[in-house]
Amino acid sequence: MNRTGQPFFSGAHSVVPPSYEMIKEEQEVAVLGAPQSQAPVATTVINIRSETSVPDHIVWSLFNTIFMNWCCLGFVAFAYSVKSRDRKMVGDVIGAQSYASTAKCLNICALVLGILLITVFIIIFATGSLMIFQAVSQLMKDYGGNQ
Repeated sequence: MNRTGQPFFSGAHSVVPPSYEMIKEEQEVAVLGAPQSQAPVATTVINIRSETSVPDHIVWSLFNTIFMNWCCLGFVAFAYSVKSRDRKMVGDVIGAQSYASTAKCLNICALVLGILLITVFIIIFATGSLMIFQAVSQLMKDYGGNQ
């Protein structure tokens, strides 16, 4: 066994880069140079689709189904929202947009109709209770004055 004294940590000035052998392929590339063929260079273009965001309005449809389901418009909108989400999962962006557009229109109709009907009910309730209050107070005056 030949033991030579080599330091464990060598300083920065005493580092010598190791010598490498040239591999056969590197020698061939160096000798031949860059490939030069007479054939035209073929290019490949890869179109990467950006993730098209199609809103399916499912939360809005669920809200309309639970709270504003006049004439079942909220439920139908919810069904179209689910169909839109299914089309989006399959990758059919055009079908998903079509169903989402229908769900949006149905949601708008359900919301507007719901707000109008609730407003009408509030007005009818307020005027009805006001009329009842006036009728009762009139009856109290009539019966109170006769005795």
